[in-house]
Amino acid sequence: MFENSVATRRASSTILAAVLGWAVAAAACCPPATAAEPAAEPTIDADFPGGNIIVERIEGDTAYLRQDLRDTQGHWFYWSMRVRGAAGRTLTFQFTNGDVLTRRGPAYSLDDGRTWAWLADDHPEARRFQFAFPPQADEVRFCTAIPYVENDLKHFLRKYEGGKHLAVEELTRSRKGRSVERLRVGRIDGDPDARVLLTCRHHACEMMASWVLEGILEAALADDETGRWYQQHVELLAVPFVDKDGVEDGDQGKNRKPHDHNRDYMDKPIYPEVAALKAFVPEWSKGKLRAAFDLHCPVLRGGGNEQLVFVGSRYPAVWEEQKTFAEIVARINRGPLPYDPKNNMPFGVGWNNLAEPRSSSAWTGALEGVRLAGTWEIPYGNAGGKPVTVESARSFGRTLAEALREYLGGTKQP
Repeated sequence: MFENSVATRRASSTILAAVLGWAVAAAACCPPATAAEPAAEPTIDADFPGGNIIVERIEGDTAYLRQDLRDTQGHWFYWSMRVRGAAGRTLTFQFTNGDVLTRRGPAYSLDDGRTWAWLADDHPEARRFQFAFPPQADEVRFCTAIPYVENDLKHFLRKYEGGKHLAVEELTRSRKGRSVERLRVGRIDGDPDARVLLTCRHHACEMMASWVLEGILEAALADDETGRWYQQHVELLAVPFVDKDGVEDGDQGKNRKPHDHNRDYMDKPIYPEVAALKAFVPEWSKGKLRAAFDLHCPVLRGGGNEQLVFVGSRYPAVWEEQKTFAEIVARINRGPLPYDPKNNMPFGVGWNNLAEPRSSSAWTGALEGVRLAGTWEIPYGNAGGKPVTVESARSFGRTLAEALREYLGGTKQP
């Protein structure tokens, strides 16, 4: 019995020694776990063209933010931000100054703004969104809608460098010294049958209108039946950024103090872009200006703000031409964005009641030779239940170009 006890103790000692040896070895190669360090706080900034955000505070996984109104009279909704250091996390973004999101939430980009997508098909909340950052997403951009700044215009124009149907010129210099682009497209040799004026971004934040402008210009520059027609008959003059400083600085632009660019069509404009337009267009047109479109975006959501709208002129004869043109657009439209002329806004209805003729469309509607003039309102995110994207907006622009071709016809009319 004693021998069995000794044997048992020896076996136990051998097992204990083995266990202790494993423990020592394990401790040597695998140090004890320490408490996990808290995740680094993400950074949020607007240090890029078109950027706009004010970060109030970050608490845990929630950032409290607001748009920078700067010199805006009253409330507006534009913002554009970059988030870094949030890869693999899910963050909530709570805006504290009114509604700032479309029916599809914000637009976001995972590739430094080269491509964009909407966050959701239906996003009922207008002041809050949540985003799950992919594990490799070290930087994500977010914006009210899909941005369009000078770099986007340059990217578009590169496709047509050296072409004989595009001239890239300077209209003027902005208050801050930026070059304000002036494009001539189509029949630019000095003797077209008709001329058309296209303006955009009188209100700096109205970015989706710029993608429609691209679609019109694409159609006029294309090597197809429509493009060749423009190149033989019509010269387009396009000013992509009337408020150039506002676009690049990330301003709201709308309701800028003391008044914005689209209320500056007076005897003595205060903005160099408007003054330059008023001086150049009558000289350039030589009595051949037949149509003028000013491209805008409305507010973010609700009712007519989520429809394509042709805003009626104060001049009855021009309004009759608008109705004719609207019927052409509706008939030929095959793009993804639906358009119905019943959504148009006659003068005196809703907000279309400016007492003084101080807007771009009021000015162009009274110019010599102009038959058709008006403002197109392009929704930010949702048009007739369909998403407004880069391609769908361009598609509507091509529809407008094709409708203008039919409307102008032989173009020789007085």
